[in-house]
Amino acid sequence: MTSAIKSGRILIGIGRFITAYRSCGVIASKRNYTNEGGSKIPKIYTKTGDKGYSSTFTGERRPKENQVFDALGNTDELSSAIGLAREYCLEKGHAFTDQLDKIQCTLQDVGSNIATPPSSARDSHIKKTQFTNSSTADLENWIDQFTEELPPLTNFILPSGGKSSASLHLARTICRRAERSVAPIVRSGEADPGVAKFLNRLSDYLFTVARYAAMKEGQMEKIYKRPQ
Repeated sequence: MTSAIKSGRILIGIGRFITAYRSCGVIASKRNYTNEGGSKIPKIYTKTGDKGYSSTFTGERRPKENQVFDALGNTDELSSAIGLAREYCLEKGHAFTDQLDKIQCTLQDVGSNIATPPSSARDSHIKKTQFTNSSTADLENWIDQFTEELPPLTNFILPSGGKSSASLHLARTICRRAERSVAPIVRSGEADPGVAKFLNRLSDYLFTVARYAAMKEGQMEKIYKRPQ
């Protein structure tokens, strides 16, 4: 990493993080903690948020409860939930875990875009954090492929179907929250509309792949029945 990571709670080190990591391969690279040449080892904490303010990628200071940081926190939580679901799916040998890897990387780009409000951004900021719609097209293709193999959905189902499926359903609900928190930012012109579109399609993907995981594992999905 090129700088200290500021907040594991919201998308670690928004500003400098965005500059350093534009591909998943780089995101997964090692951090150098050596002290060669007498250089100071970077600390995980910076103390810059102790008074309840944090910085966007553009350098603008905003309260931590600002919509931008709320959306970033939800996006970070979503990536963590997908990471947990991925571990369950790996244990079961599901072939779609590489898709989850790509989605987590794309969520980093989602966060980069959210963290760069155009109202305070320079052209160089916007160029680095533009969000493309190619990832949304990937989601749609994956959804169509899974749907072809799934039995028709004729009832409301409850989050269930084994640990893989249930954890993917949990990620889906967090995705819906992330989408809701991004919506007002997009409407105000402070984030790319493609971000909201991606999150909307991602929740559909997570629902579909949750059902697919249950089917592949031979797990029964719970059907909604009105309590008597």
